[in-house]
Amino acid sequence: MSDITFKFDLKQIKTEIQSAIIECSHRGLLHSTKWLAEMNIALKDVDINPAETTSPQSTCSLQGEDADLYTLAKTYFDLKELDRCAFYTEKSTSPKTRFLHLYSRYLSGERKKLHDMTDSTLPPDPTQNSSLRELSAELRVEYKDGKLDAYCLYLYGVVLKRLELVRDAQNILVEAIQKEPLHWGAWLELAALVSDQGSAPLTDIPNHWMKQFFLAHMYLEQQMNEAALEIYYLLQQNGFEKSSYITAQTAIASHNRREVDSAIATFRHLHKEDPYRLDNLDVYSNLLYVKELRVELSQLAHHVCEVDKYRVETCCVIGNYYSLRSEHQKAVLYFQRALKLNPQYLSAWTLMGHEFMEMKNTNAAIQSYRQAIEVNRRDYRAWYGLGQTYEILKMPYYCLHYYKQAQQLRPNDSRMLIALGETYEKLDKIQDALKCYFKARSVGDIEGIALLKMAKLYDKLQESENASAAYIEYVTDNESSQAGEKSEVSQAYKYLANYYIKRNMFDEAYQYAHKCLDYEDTREEGKALLKAVAQTRSQTDRELMVGNITMSC
Repeated sequence: MSDITFKFDLKQIKTEIQSAIIECSHRGLLHSTKWLAEMNIALKDVDINPAETTSPQSTCSLQGEDADLYTLAKTYFDLKELDRCAFYTEKSTSPKTRFLHLYSRYLSGERKKLHDMTDSTLPPDPTQNSSLRELSAELRVEYKDGKLDAYCLYLYGVVLKRLELVRDAQNILVEAIQKEPLHWGAWLELAALVSDQGSAPLTDIPNHWMKQFFLAHMYLEQQMNEAALEIYYLLQQNGFEKSSYITAQTAIASHNRREVDSAIATFRHLHKEDPYRLDNLDVYSNLLYVKELRVELSQLAHHVCEVDKYRVETCCVIGNYYSLRSEHQKAVLYFQRALKLNPQYLSAWTLMGHEFMEMKNTNAAIQSYRQAIEVNRRDYRAWYGLGQTYEILKMPYYCLHYYKQAQQLRPNDSRMLIALGETYEKLDKIQDALKCYFKARSVGDIEGIALLKMAKLYDKLQESENASAAYIEYVTDNESSQAGEKSEVSQAYKYLANYYIKRNMFDEAYQYAHKCLDYEDTREEGKALLKAVAQTRSQTDRELMVGNITMSC
């Protein structure tokens, strides 16, 4: 992380952004144009010379018939008449019009694939898509002839990625970024191909200011939240403090770190500042769901439905709303609706898996989680969900495999370690289970049960010294936080009282036996233990007295 100390020339950055907005807009790259426009507005206080920004007229650089054809093609493209756009531009050689031709064909194929899907089928195998393979072959020829500009290279990379040619796609996207580092879409596609930090081709990526946004996004995707936040905070300190995108990313990082209140506060602020922004509201709704904020989630669901009921985020928010009301069938319906709009929408697959679990439909849950992993193998929630499903099906070896995958993606999440430990217990691998519980304790036990699990295992192994030490730590933690289950805490007190009675340590035994009286399920046993303490103590005292008398005689 040593290369993240930077100072930006904001005037130069804004000039580059404004030129890139024009270029992306001319090619119908709407999401990149929107992202750049939002970055541009975040720099609204930075004054630049308008003459330095490339004008729309010069950037188009088309004359006569080429200009007329481009205008016609762009009109068809904007109206989503994709096949018509592709038909009229088939023989064009000018870069912008050629890109519109290729991009229209790609989007048309994706749209037809989407329309061919039914509610009951999963997305078809992309490698069997003939239109995609045909487009790939055509782009390969033009690539070898050196005819592809930065944007056509990006499209070639996307097509290769859809065909699951990961290494080739990665190399082509890096080339696209080297030629045009301001195209955010190319960075996003590359980030999706990086399975872990070590496999990122960072040495080939230009040392451009956009690289910082890419690294932060990539770290966030890989659950390296501290590293991502470090970059985002530096970006905010270097001129991008008004960026709604960065604010949302910091909220997602807080969500990943389970800092729920902080994440909700950030999303509330963002929603107030930009009430019609739907991006990332699915994450916001997840947080409201976790905190069971029914009224706020209901208000959010109504609001997003009024803004745009046909956005995937809207479907996800409404799905979470119904899930919180335990209307799981309706929740599934909305998650399926989201997937009709975008089969690659990760959250919907994972959340739908959770709903099927609630409905005890394990087969459908497994199918949903597996599809989530197909979309993104880094989705630890899907791996964890599969582990839970196979746990219900009493298939511990499968369970172990999926929990291991989840734990590798979230090495410092105690929930993964606890789940792994419990599975090792079922497989009678006690030492492995103990290691998991010990690590869960060391990384910060969210659920506060690692010590309890350790104590019970040590008791099972008849290692009473270790068991008592774990129980003492458990009840001490509970006294300060009141987080433990009452029945578990009371049983811990009972164990400790018995432990100390056996060792004739009556003061400690009395202390823990007395604590048992505070709990209904151990009250009677507590009274019996106190009586046993008194009897054993008096008996020991008598034996001691007799011994002393005998010795004096």
